[in-house]
Amino acid sequence: MTAATLPATRHRASKQNPVSVAAATLFMVIFTGYFLAPIWWLVVSASKPRSELTTATGLWFGDSFVLPQNVAETLTFDDALFLRWMLNSLIYAGFGGAIATLIAAMAGYGLSKYVFPGREAVFNVILAGVLVPSTALALPLFLLFAQVGATNTLWSVLLPSCVSPFGVYLARIYAASSVPDELLEAARLDGAGELRTFFTISIRLMAPALVTIFLFQFVATWNNFFLPLIMLQNSRLYPVTLGLQTWYSQIGHQPYLLLSVIVGALLSIVPLIIAFLMLQRFWRSGLGAGGVK
Repeated sequence: MTAATLPATRHRASKQNPVSVAAATLFMVIFTGYFLAPIWWLVVSASKPRSELTTATGLWFGDSFVLPQNVAETLTFDDALFLRWMLNSLIYAGFGGAIATLIAAMAGYGLSKYVFPGREAVFNVILAGVLVPSTALALPLFLLFAQVGATNTLWSVLLPSCVSPFGVYLARIYAASSVPDELLEAARLDGAGELRTFFTISIRLMAPALVTIFLFQFVATWNNFFLPLIMLQNSRLYPVTLGLQTWYSQIGHQPYLLLSVIVGALLSIVPLIIAFLMLQRFWRSGLGAGGVK
């Protein structure tokens, strides 16, 4: 950019319509409030004593702030069953998301960088898998696991979580645009094998896409409800979503569980927030690297 074009750029930037800026800001504030309102309600309700849950309503705190006591009570209730559910969800979503990301990265990279007969047919089948809702696959998966006697086990939820057709699609698109063929040829000329090239060069260039795939799979598995519902009978194997629903279904006979459900719902979103905050820096670094290129 030359010095002559700088005043023109500044002039265009200074002539932004204030009405448009105000409208865009208002739009973002409204929708931000819309998405954050349920979380705020959870925080407010979880901080109230059990006696105020049915008598005090609204989006502000009550006379007493007992959130730490409520959290401790929920974590220790029924032999710390809630902690077991959280651990199960971390196993299903964490290990499932990591394995799904690795499989998607390798499959997408292979479909992008290698030419072989039937490549497009394989990719079209994967695209078809993206269009099939996960709930439609739950019953066939149950029948398959029942045939091998693997229902009501950790594997019946973990193994289906290790596959992400959308992740394969995203990995192929990103590998085609971010991994130069010239770089791969240079690595091969230097004597690097295909696996070494993938794990030392390609996977680093694909990092922003891999973070996206992992987060999508992590959130989808963490929020999964229907598959554990039909696969599991042992409450010790439940993820947190199914466990909280079990408590909620008992509120009619045990009203004191309402507080545990609210506090548990609040605690269940904490790992999702932590995962996003920890991994968002990889998005920024990927965007920065793209800008330098």
